Amino acid sequence: MGLAERRRTLGYSQERLAQLVGVDRTTVGRWECGRIAPQPNQRRGLAAALEVGLHELDALLPSPRAASRGAAGPEASVPPSAGDPDDMIRREFLRILTVSGALTALPAEEADALAEGVGRGAPADFARMNTHLWQVYQLARAKGSVRPVVRDQLMTLNEALSSGRGDPRPLLNAAADLFQLAGELAFDADRHSDAVASYSLAASLGKEAGAYDLWACALVRHAYVDIPERRYHQAAQLLGAAERLARRGDSGLATRHWVASVQAEAYAGLGDLDACERAMERAEAVRELAGGGVPGGWLRFDGSRVAEERGSRYVQLGRLDLAESTLRGALGQTGLAYGQSYRRRAAVLVDLAAIGARRRDSDQVVEFGKQAVGLFRSSGSGYVARRLRALRDEFGSLSGDHRVAELGAEIAALGTP
Repeated sequence: MGLAERRRTLGYSQERLAQLVGVDRTTVGRWECGRIAPQPNQRRGLAAALEVGLHELDALLPSPRAASRGAAGPEASVPPSAGDPDDMIRREFLRILTVSGALTALPAEEADALAEGVGRGAPADFARMNTHLWQVYQLARAKGSVRPVVRDQLMTLNEALSSGRGDPRPLLNAAADLFQLAGELAFDADRHSDAVASYSLAASLGKEAGAYDLWACALVRHAYVDIPERRYHQAAQLLGAAERLARRGDSGLATRHWVASVQAEAYAGLGDLDACERAMERAEAVRELAGGGVPGGWLRFDGSRVAEERGSRYVQLGRLDLAESTLRGALGQTGLAYGQSYRRRAAVLVDLAAIGARRRDSDQVVEFGKQAVGLFRSSGSGYVARRLRALRDEFGSLSGDHRVAELGAEIAALGTP
C-alpha cells in the first residue's frame, strides 16, 4: 500500500489531508509521487493523520527510484533534478503563484523575464522578484508554500554576491529584504531560532549596505520574536535601536511609524498605558504620509492595522470596554478579500474571545474562538496556533462549560506546519 492508497482508504482527498497536516495540497501530491519527502517537522503530523506509526509511514512513502519510473502518477515522470536551475526557479515561482491564487499579479511572460534576469544576477531583477514574493506571501493561505522559491532565490543571490561583479550594495539590499521574508516564514512556522537567525542576517546586511530603513525593519521583526515570549524589556531595547535607525532613514517611508506600533505592544506588555498611547499616536501618524510611505515587500505598515492593534493593546492592559469596541470595529475591516490576511482576522477573533474569557462569558469565548480555529485550519499559521494556545490558558473555570471544554480540546489538538 502506498501513501495515496492509504489516504483514499481513510476517505481523505488530497485537500483534506493537506489541511490536517498543515501544508498545501500540492505538497501532498508531491509526497505521493515521490518528488519530495516530508520534512522532519511534518512527519509526525502526517503519520497521525494517516493513523500509522513513523516506521509504517516510511513504508508508505514512494522511493525516488519508483517516482522516476512514473509509478506514482503523471507528475512523477519529471525527476526532481530535471531542468537547469534558472528554469527550476521559474517553474517553482509560477507554481506558487498558481497555488496562492495570485497568478494575475504576475503574468507568465513577466515571470520569464524575471527568471532570466535573476539567472544573470541583475540587482534590479532581484528586487522585483522579491517584491512579487512578498505579494505571494501576503496572499497565500499557507505561508509555508512560499518557502521553496525563497530558498532558491537566496541561493541565487548568494551566488551573485560571491561573483564580486559591480557595486554589491544593490545585491546586499536585495538580500536584506529576502532574509526578512525568510524570517517571516520561519516565525509563522514557530521556528523562532531560525527566524532570529534570518532577522540578524538581514540587519547585518542592511547595516553593510547603509540601508537604514531595511536595517530598522529587521530589528522590528527581531523584536516580534521576543514579544510572544513576554521578553518585553528586550523587545523595547531592540525597538529603541530601530527607532534611532529609522530617524536616519527615509522620512517619506513608514518605518518610524511601524516601529512605534510595535513599541506600543512592548509598552502594553510592561503595563505602561501612557507610553503605549503615545506610541500608538505616533503609529497612527502614518496616515499623514504622502503616498502612504509604503514601498511594499519588507515594509507594509500603512495604517490599515492600527485599529486592531490598538484594540489588542487594550486587551493586554486589561481595558476591556475600550478593547471590545475597537476590535469589533476592526473585525469589519479584516474580511478575507484580496490582500487581506487570515492571520490578521484570526488575531482579532482571538482577542475578542480573550475578552469573553476574562469576563467569564462562555458564549463569547466559543463564538469567536471557534471562528479563529477555523481560520487556523485554513492557513496552518503557527502564529495563530500560538495565539489560540494562549487563549486556552485563560479558560480557567470556564472549562466546566462543555462547549468551552470542546473548544479547548480542539486547540490542544492543533498542529503547526
